[in-house]
Amino acid sequence: MRDERFQEGQRITWVSVVVNVALTVMQLVVGFIAHSQSLIADAMHTLSDIVADAFVLFANRKGAEAADADHPYGHGRYETAASLVLGLLLAGTGGGILIAATGRLQGIGSAPAVGAAAMWAAMFTLAAKEGLFRYMLATAERLRSPMLVANAWHARADALSSLVVAAGVGGALLGFNFADAVAAIIVGAMIVRAGLKFAWAAIRELIDTGLSADEVAAIRHSIATTPGVLGLHELRTRRMAHQVLVDAHVQVNPRISVSEGHRVAESARQRVLDSHPEVLDVLVHVDAENDLLGNAAIRLPDRAVLLTHLRTLLDADLPEFERTTLHYLGTRVEADIFLPPDFADQAELLALQQRITRALADDPWFGAIRLNQRLAPK
Repeated sequence: MRDERFQEGQRITWVSVVVNVALTVMQLVVGFIAHSQSLIADAMHTLSDIVADAFVLFANRKGAEAADADHPYGHGRYETAASLVLGLLLAGTGGGILIAATGRLQGIGSAPAVGAAAMWAAMFTLAAKEGLFRYMLATAERLRSPMLVANAWHARADALSSLVVAAGVGGALLGFNFADAVAAIIVGAMIVRAGLKFAWAAIRELIDTGLSADEVAAIRHSIATTPGVLGLHELRTRRMAHQVLVDAHVQVNPRISVSEGHRVAESARQRVLDSHPEVLDVLVHVDAENDLLGNAAIRLPDRAVLLTHLRTLLDADLPEFERTTLHYLGTRVEADIFLPPDFADQAELLALQQRITRALADDPWFGAIRLNQRLAPK
């Protein structure tokens, strides 16, 4: 899938390069001959698209590389960085056009008349750019690549600017000499706006802005409805080019085994991957309780200290327990003690239960101690 995505991205970008080179040459030649400031401005816009295509070719190649030790999540950020560069490049190009067109408008009285060839060039560019936009956008959306989508919209911005150029040239041909310069100013403003829009989208991704509320809700539903998940909190998302990274805390029954809790987490992870193709990976943390309310258990002693304390509470002379399971819940620990099968004296069991009851009354650590005895063979 990665190779197919890379090949398609390269193919549509090379098509864009060929079209943009041909249009730039045509616009510059006709613009100078026909004395059209707006057509020359549009040529600069198209020229910037060639530079943008070069960034896209590089980023598409790097972004297709497999994950490695230095980039464990892959190289998708190359696409994001390229989108930022493309946006800034576009905004800078638009700013230059605005400055030049404003100067032209101030000296409009000495400007030569615009030739009719500029109108034909603008109309041809409009048709070519609109066709290129539709072709590129269809492929970019299928590949779910923000970088390729941004590059496609560059072509649409060119098409719209060519429409404005045609209107400005038409006005100039009708005797409104200022129309061509005004059209160039409008084109420049449109280019600046498009560039800043794409740059801001890339910046939002680079600072790990989360998904939309609807997208997060869909992922939340996939996790929350997983069998065994009792609660869900700290669901966080972030984009990496065309993919999404997710991490979440799930609450499970505090008395199930570690392996069962792990299975619940893996089930939740797989449900998200299956239901949301754009998700690259899901990190699921298993909680026995909602740690948003605090994590008092971290202040309780570790297992070795608690087992020693437990033997002291009950009776150091008791036979060795087969197994002791500790549950850290809230500010207390619950212990499940598994006695050997030969510990069957009822009087001893009763005495042990009484010691437990007395010990729990004022013990600072244990909130419950339960006795269990194995009857069947191991």
